[in-house]
Amino acid sequence: MSLENIAYVLGALTAGGGSIGYARTGSVPSIAAGLTVGLLYGLGGYRLQTRQPYGVELALLASVVLGGSSIPRAIRLRKPVPAVLSLISTFGLLTFGNAFRKSL
Repeated sequence: MSLENIAYVLGALTAGGGSIGYARTGSVPSIAAGLTVGLLYGLGGYRLQTRQPYGVELALLASVVLGGSSIPRAIRLRKPVPAVLSLISTFGLLTFGNAFRKSL
């Protein structure tokens, strides 16, 4: 799977998850964070697809933001949603981190 497709899938997962979180609980932070991180992934994927600079960096930033917010909550709360978000962010960190390292 190409990097841009991975970015699009992760963007859809995070944006969709934030929307579902808002629909279920009315949590404005869930939709704001989900859409923001999803937008970063989507923009990174678009920039990768059109061969513009900073596509990998934007997707990596989205993974860092997602991981920075979800990993501590997953450790503290031990609930499924933060754990899944932590797995998504870890996958993004590994995927886009390796791509960034190779581009140096």
